[in-house]
Formats: sequence, C-alpha cells, structure tokens
Amino acid sequence: MAWWKSLIVIAALPLTLLLLQLGLYLLAGLVEDGDPLESTLTPLKLLAANISTGLTALLAVVLVARFARVPWHSVFSSPRRFDRRRLAVTFAGSVVIVGAGTAAVAAVAPDATGWKEFGVSGTTVALLAVVLLSTPIQSAGEEIMFRGAMLPAAGSWFRAVRPAFLAGLVVSSLAFALSHAAGDPWLIGYYVFFSICTALMGLVTRGLEAAMAFHVANNMVATTVNVLLADGGSLVVDRSEGGGGGVALIFPALASAAVLVFVWLRERARRDLTPAAD
Repeated sequence: MAWWKSLIVIAALPLTLLLLQLGLYLLAGLVEDGDPLESTLTPLKLLAANISTGLTALLAVVLVARFARVPWHSVFSSPRRFDRRRLAVTFAGSVVIVGAGTAAVAAVAPDATGWKEFGVSGTTVALLAVVLLSTPIQSAGEEIMFRGAMLPAAGSWFRAVRPAFLAGLVVSSLAFALSHAAGDPWLIGYYVFFSICTALMGLVTRGLEAAMAFHVANNMVATTVNVLLADGGSLVVDRSEGGGGGVALIFPALASAAVLVFVWLRERARRDLTPAAD
C-alpha cells in the first residue's frame, strides 16, 4: 500500500480504539451511575473495553482490504486458508502453559498479584459472563489490529522481507504497549515482549490463528483468576509505576516464550509430516 495509506492505518486504529472506549465508558457510567474513568472495571466497563476493541478490529480489516487491495481474509492468514484446527490446538496448549505461569506467580510472588480473597457475588458472576462472551473478541481483535493490520502496514515501507518485518515488529509492538497506557516499566517491557512473541507466531505459521489462540487463552485465564480472587468485587486495574507486578512479570513472559516454542515445534513437526501442506 502507499506510504500515506499505511500511516492512516497506523494512526487511525489506536485513535479509534481510544474514542470508542471513552464513548462506551461514558455510556457505562451513565447506566451504572458511577465514575466512568476510574480504574475499577465493572461488568459494563469491561464489556465496553472488549467491544470497542472488536469494533476497531473490524475497521482494521476494512482498511487493509481497501488500501492494500487484498481479500479481507488475507488479514487472518496468507497465502493459505484460515486453520481452525491450528487455532484449537494452540488454545489448548496455551491454557495449560499460561495456567502454569499463573500458578508460578502465585507460589513465588503472591504479593505482586493484587489478589484478595476468593469470593463469588452477583458482580463476580456478571464479570465471568462478560469474560466468557467478550474476552475472545477483545483478544482476537488486538491481534487483528496490531499484528494483522499495523505490522504489515509499517512493513510495507520496505521491499526486502527482513527490514519489512523488523519495521512492522517495532511499530506494532510499541503501539501495542502504548495502547495499554501503562506507567510501570516492567509492565511496558512485558507488553513489548508479548507483542514480539505473538508476531513471531504469525511469522512461523503464516497466519494469526496461533497468536489469537494464545492471546485469548492468556487473557481469559488471567482475567478469570483475577475476578475469582477479587473477593466478590469489581476488578481493579493498576498500571501505574510499581503496580505492574515487577519481577513477577517474568513468569508470564516465560509463558509467552514457552507458547512460542510450542507453536514453532508443532509447525516444524507438521511440515515434516506433510511437506506439501499449505
């Protein structure tokens, strides 16, 4: 795509996400009669955040398809077709690996989790319902935005493959980290590392299935645990300096790297068994 079109993609997606989140947060605040900009995530605010990401992902698909003059489904995988089996297998493996990483954090650095006591209330049930129904939309949406649209948009500035991928990797990873508005250096570093791992999953598999599956598993496991251990209350999101978990983030980062290795090994085995596939 032309350089100015790629700039539109890179600038429009974060701006659209921000405006949609603010608008839906304000709407949630009116319904709940609370402060829509406080750090606490109520069921409606969590739903607003997830839906805004999904809507922005739809815009990402439209922009790439129109600007690059490619079929819309090429955003998800190219040149092969979208593979649901790859999605399911990676999701199952990611749940196990992310669950192990969460357990390691609980065992080694429980004070860094921000967890309270186990509790179930009406708020807990509502939050779990929102997590189950809309977190896959949010997680897959971020992969579509940052790895499916923004990465190749920035990469289009170069003809050679390696500089193109590196440019896309840097731009999409930094944009992904900035979009989470974190003030904690450890947390910013984790978001960048997470983005690099999912981008490499896309490179290895030539599609977004593995990255989407891992992202969905990661967010669903983490959010479910946080909801169940919030003592029946709403979620508190603290991304300020010192609130990111510090050294404890090494375990989620290791889980991201482990899933990347899992995806790479599975792809290598798949290609050894069926060298003519895809």
